[in-house]
Formats: sequence, C-alpha cells, structure tokens
Amino acid sequence: MIRFDRLWKKMEEKGMTTYMLRERCGIDSKTVRRLKANENVETKTLSKLCAALECRLEDIAEYMPD
Repeated sequence: MIRFDRLWKKMEEKGMTTYMLRERCGIDSKTVRRLKANENVETKTLSKLCAALECRLEDIAEYMPD
C-alpha cells in the first residue's frame, strides 16, 4: 500500500492548503480525496505534486506492506 501521510506533513511545512495545491497542480477535489484515502493516483499527478512542493517522491509518499 502506498501512503500519503508525508504529503500532508510536507504541505504543512510549506504552509500550503489543499486549495493552493489544487491550483498549483491543476488537480481536482476527487484527486485530493483519493490522496487522503491513500487510493491510487496517476504518476503524472505525483510528478505535479513533487514539482509544486519542490520535493522528491519519497518526501510525499511511502510504501507500507499490506
């Protein structure tokens, strides 16, 4: 399972709200909901998130065995 707990911590560090993230990345509220639920998202979305937060993938996501 891929978890996005680190994403919310990184956003807090950067002072970014989910609204700001949606505007910078061009993602919709359904995608934010999927991230909060640790559901599948496209790799291009992950790339946009990393660009907006100026970070690496491991800074916003982690693999946890089921």
